[in-house]
Amino acid sequence: MQMGLLHLLVFSSVLVALCGAEISSKVGVNYGQLGNDLPSPARSVRLIKHRLKAQRVKIYDANPRILRALRHTGIRVSVMVPNELINAIAVNQTLADSWVVSNVVPFYPATKIRYLLVGNEILSAADNTTRLNLVPAMRKVKKALKRHRVLKVKVGTTHAMDVLASSYPPSSGSFRPDVSDRVMRPMLHFLNRTKSFFFLDVYPYFPWSSDPKNIDLDYALFESKNVTFTDPVTGLVYTNLFDQMVDAAIFAMKKLGYPDIRVWIAETGWPNAGDYDQIGANIYNAATYNRNVVKKLSARPAIGTPARPGWVLPSFVFALYNENQKTGPGTERHFGLLYPNGSFVYEIDLSGERPEREYGPLPAPTNNEPYKGKIWCVVARGANRSALGSALSYACSQGNGTCGPIQPGKACYRPGSLVWWASYAFSSYWAQFRKAGGSCYFDGLATQTIKDPSYGSCKFPAVTL
Repeated sequence: MQMGLLHLLVFSSVLVALCGAEISSKVGVNYGQLGNDLPSPARSVRLIKHRLKAQRVKIYDANPRILRALRHTGIRVSVMVPNELINAIAVNQTLADSWVVSNVVPFYPATKIRYLLVGNEILSAADNTTRLNLVPAMRKVKKALKRHRVLKVKVGTTHAMDVLASSYPPSSGSFRPDVSDRVMRPMLHFLNRTKSFFFLDVYPYFPWSSDPKNIDLDYALFESKNVTFTDPVTGLVYTNLFDQMVDAAIFAMKKLGYPDIRVWIAETGWPNAGDYDQIGANIYNAATYNRNVVKKLSARPAIGTPARPGWVLPSFVFALYNENQKTGPGTERHFGLLYPNGSFVYEIDLSGERPEREYGPLPAPTNNEPYKGKIWCVVARGANRSALGSALSYACSQGNGTCGPIQPGKACYRPGSLVWWASYAFSSYWAQFRKAGGSCYFDGLATQTIKDPSYGSCKFPAVTL
């Protein structure tokens, strides 16, 4: 009897250890590749393991060079089926099998592939066909893995917070009506049946930066000492914005009848720089947020959230590098923990084991308040001249009189000066359309400046925050 009890206790300990390994609190990193100056996969893997001390990595494809570099490292890996293949895979099991045979089987198990994400933030796009094909594609990929005896890989997909129709207060969390019944309900059924995760991208930076007057910055950075929020329905008390966002998704799943599906933080982070009109994007805030989120997520015992105290939240921080070929506002190119040369943007240890007192001082933030002055949008240094013509044409075709002043005989006309014309057009376009979502980017041809480009009687339109 005593020996039988001993065997039972040993078996139980092993089972707990295995379960803990599956959902351990170790923080990973997202390894994006949208840069023309990034280190080789082999060097990147060394940086991930030895400099950042990460034990997980997520890539946005199934790059064979990266997967080969990850062999025998012990790092757990998440790979991704590209968005553009989802519609085809959803109706073709042979294609799903072929993708798995080409992109998973050659590397598994020497490379510890443990998660396979079908697409990235599919439900944020307006493509209804792909939305409806998402769950069928996930099912076929799971079936392909099983056919080829790849048995330790969880299948999921990533979601941005805009998959929710409501997130405030957290107890009101609900999925958007256009996806709730047709996509989310069958997806949650799949995730629950396969014991997979709800992969969620959580960025407190974005709600804070869109409403800094009403959301306390320290609350967004896990630094608040006296600011809390009490959910009026549940009575749960929140001490940071991150927990509010995660719990909103948890309540949304609960409303559809799935209260226990585990959440995985697929992306979280804070930009270390940005454009003049992007408040709070600086090294101080980025280091503060990421160090604090790592401390929370790697804590043992697990902290969880107010709706799920003590639950592990496995995670990937975004991102490994500043990626200079990402499109959009400046923040998009400045989420990295490392510069492309491999040096720290700011010191961080993703193992969560380094005491905070061992970090050096950080540069004081200078843009935690909106920029007080005018901002212009002009042609970026080194911009491709051959591409300026079409960008100029686009800007001039938008709005009313966007490019009137650069027509012959007008105040801003300069014969044969394409850069001048484009700079005026970019500034004019941005001044008209910024509030409607227009950006100063133009496929990398434009940049913001606080130096007035106006000359003589030619006055460039500007943006004032």
